[in-house]
Amino acid sequence: MPQPTNLTDLTVANGEPLVWGRRTYVMGIINLTPDSFSGDGLGPALDSQAGAAVHLGLGFQQAGADFLDLGAESTRPGNRPITAETELDRLLPALKALVGKVDIPISVDTYKSQVAQAALAAGATLVNDVWGLKKDPRLAKVAAKAGAPLVLTHNQKGTRYGDLLADILTSLGSSARAALEAGVAQENIILDPGIGFGKTPDHNLEILGRLKEFDALGYPLLVGTSRKSTIGLVLNQPPDQRLEGTAATVALAIAGGADIVRVHDVKEMVQVCRMTDAVIRGWRPPGWDR
Repeated sequence: MPQPTNLTDLTVANGEPLVWGRRTYVMGIINLTPDSFSGDGLGPALDSQAGAAVHLGLGFQQAGADFLDLGAESTRPGNRPITAETELDRLLPALKALVGKVDIPISVDTYKSQVAQAALAAGATLVNDVWGLKKDPRLAKVAAKAGAPLVLTHNQKGTRYGDLLADILTSLGSSARAALEAGVAQENIILDPGIGFGKTPDHNLEILGRLKEFDALGYPLLVGTSRKSTIGLVLNQPPDQRLEGTAATVALAIAGGADIVRVHDVKEMVQVCRMTDAVIRGWRPPGWDR
């Protein structure tokens, strides 16, 4: 897929042009890690990962996903960091196998500039940085040079805040300015409040209830709640039994203004998004004439 000059040049599900506010876009998660918190990682067998990733990616596309998000390093709490070389060994075979097989944009979930550069060269379209340029600021220049959209997530070590929402908004604003100063086009920046990253369960619930306040930053918003531990704590359910809890949080995120939701269960969450969009955004399916 050729690199866009900005996000609104992208086509998503069924070749539809991306138009912010028209409906909620769905990003399907493909974990290439052996230690995914949600239990959905494709595992360490590199000779089979590429085929598994293609099978999953095509299934997600058929189910209505607008983006795929490939991650080769676990972001679960307490995970052990891996080298860029190890990350690329996991990532590139699957990415190269997917490019040309799917018709929707592929995002790479990495905070390392070296990995982002190689992934964009191999055909990825977006970079999803879970550290919002705090770990490797050079990533912004890589995205700028490639003309690639950049997701900037709020994250921090520890869970102490002076004022939760104010602190997160300030940090995300700083990340966005760093991206702009590195040459990333304003139209290519998406922000993520980072539910589950450096927050307590109560913080996560508060953020989900106050998403409207992120409108002040003026960027599209990505929200990822899928199967996260807060849902498990509220419902007393393991990761593979959090579908209904995820559905509730996705609907609430859309009501709060989310433009993209990042999910594991694409088929089910596409339906949640469309029903919620019909109420919140006035979306109607093709052929609607009632």
